[in-house]
Amino acid sequence: MQTLKHYPILGLFILLLSCNVSPKKIDYGNDGCHFCKMTIVDKLHAAEIVTKKGKVYKFDATECMINFMDEFDTTQVKLYLSNNYSEPEVLIDATQATFLISENIPSPMGAFLSAFKNKVDAENKQTEKGGNLYTWPELLAHIKD
Repeated sequence: MQTLKHYPILGLFILLLSCNVSPKKIDYGNDGCHFCKMTIVDKLHAAEIVTKKGKVYKFDATECMINFMDEFDTTQVKLYLSNNYSEPEVLIDATQATFLISENIPSPMGAFLSAFKNKVDAENKQTEKGGNLYTWPELLAHIKD
């Protein structure tokens, strides 16, 4: 009877662990884009949305994530993440990133869109490859036009 007291505490602990709101590692070559259904292979341009309940949606490009937002209740989103172009496979907070659209840097869906963790890296790549820089709000407005 003494051990039965511990089951509710154990159940609560398991419930809390199952509601983990964090990014999930992308399995390149196996995971599919939630928006366009293509297999995610590009380690420079992938993206994720993590909801407040911990559900993760994976995308092969930031532009797919943005287009998916049109058909999703964005009030439920906790994290918008994009791969950092300067560090392949590393997800960064898209709302804090600097984005470069340069026709000299192809992306999976043809938007030529890359994310950078800091503005200096984006400016350096812009000097090298050309293009235009955007903040998250500017990018959303640009893509919606």
